[in-house]
Amino acid sequence: MTIHCCAIIPSHNHHAAMRGIVDVLRQIGLPVYVIDDGSAEPAASVLAALHDPTGGVTVIRLPDNRGKGVAVVEGFRAAIAAGFSHALQVDADGQHDLGAVSRMIELATEHPTALVSGAPVFDGSAPMGRRIGRWFTHIWVFIETLSFRITDSMCGFRIYPLAAVEKLLREESTGRYMDFDTDIMVRLFWRGTPPLMVPVRVVYPVGNTSNFDLWRDNVRISIMHTRLVGTMLLRLPRILAHRPPRVGTATHWASLGERGLYWGLRLCAVAYRLLGRRGCLVMMAPAVLYFLATGREQRRASHAFLTRAFTVKGTARRPGLKDSYRHFSAFAARALDTFIGWTGGLSPDAITWADRDAVARFTDDPSGGLVIVSHFGNAELSRALLDKPTRDRLVILVHTWHAQNYNRVLREFRPDAAVNTVEVTQIGPDTAIALKEHVEAGRRVVIAGDRVPIQSADRTSRVPFLGAPAGFSQGPYILAALLDCPVWLLFCQREGGRYVLHVERFTDRVVLPRGQRTQALAAYAEQYARRLQAHALGDPYQWFNFFDFWADRTGHAVG
Repeated sequence: MTIHCCAIIPSHNHHAAMRGIVDVLRQIGLPVYVIDDGSAEPAASVLAALHDPTGGVTVIRLPDNRGKGVAVVEGFRAAIAAGFSHALQVDADGQHDLGAVSRMIELATEHPTALVSGAPVFDGSAPMGRRIGRWFTHIWVFIETLSFRITDSMCGFRIYPLAAVEKLLREESTGRYMDFDTDIMVRLFWRGTPPLMVPVRVVYPVGNTSNFDLWRDNVRISIMHTRLVGTMLLRLPRILAHRPPRVGTATHWASLGERGLYWGLRLCAVAYRLLGRRGCLVMMAPAVLYFLATGREQRRASHAFLTRAFTVKGTARRPGLKDSYRHFSAFAARALDTFIGWTGGLSPDAITWADRDAVARFTDDPSGGLVIVSHFGNAELSRALLDKPTRDRLVILVHTWHAQNYNRVLREFRPDAAVNTVEVTQIGPDTAIALKEHVEAGRRVVIAGDRVPIQSADRTSRVPFLGAPAGFSQGPYILAALLDCPVWLLFCQREGGRYVLHVERFTDRVVLPRGQRTQALAAYAEQYARRLQAHALGDPYQWFNFFDFWADRTGHAVG
């Protein structure tokens, strides 16, 4: 199905970033409706100057400030009257990464009845108070929808199916202010509109002024949740009868959410001080059971991986719930062991080397390079236990707040725990130049080879892995070619009561010949996949990619 989509930008006194936002949306080909919600000068004049109907930009001014919800609904009405089937809502302050728009439109085209919504990936600019407030709303939305499928209901960056919106607005009222985004998303869910969550980078621009009224809007949001819970209880049979179908079942790993990561890690850290490793593992058992019960997508991914691994190994049985619990428990133990390692709690013989000569060559070589790690075993622990000179030479590439929160807790116990990390969602020219300088200074850039960055889902090579094609990122090999440096592989896995460190030279340099670049990238990815498979089959329960690893970039499971 081909959708007919426009963009709606509500604005009250935001104008600094508006021209750039409009230009990007017009370049994508979207007609734009700017709703001026009673802005004062100079914003009113700046917004009015954007009005250019023949150029695809229509400015609608409300005479006074009526609230974000009213402004967006005004945009809906204009879009519906103009015959659009879908509308992209974008905030006017420049917080949202517009690079995600094309992907969101692609998903809306594949699933035209879904509400395609941004799942924010925040950087360090996001105020902690706002993050905590969002979590209270997340919890209430989980209750109101009896589901964990809406991972963030407050992001004003989403594509609405206007047929469902028109019917809802005809029959119900929604929030008029900052309560609007959550209110309409929950009500659409009740009516059978499935949510599709897409990870989107969100920043808080320097000098940004928020229209969020700390007192009034929090009261409105509290009243909204009270109303939604009451309505949910009154309409429960009807709501259950209209549960939205699941669409786009394969979710990018970055959108799976923290699920209490920071506070869970803090709790484990305190418990370790009091109880030691064994006591911590006992205490963590209820939490493991909880995440096993509620993490439907992670549970399915665990079962799918173990099924493939058992089949390739020739194990004459299918994994059951006991295997999934063991898998989840191994992940909890991995996190705990990393804490113990960073805080000096592991004995010197807790880690050993598969090949001491190979480790010596790796640590003693003064040249820079690229190190490819994976989410199998515990590469993070190997970094904690390396000697300080070697550890200081590592530059760790991280993609989301998953690693940020982990490092945040580690710093409380050991200030040098999170040095030399670089957060990236994709590697552009500026990042490549900075990394080149690190390599020339003798440092090793560390990158995961088994996860696809948020904005690079199309840069993958599908190569055999555990009996079926899986998408491996081309990023490590493209980066290695740009850096023109040696490439190493590093694995660290638990064997018995100890961790064993494996280091091996992957290639002296990555070469991508003209005209054969795609084939060369696939060959490197396949070579890496063979090594990863060999390690993963040694102990499948140490595979910690809890998402559909065999899905293609459009979200359909393959193989």
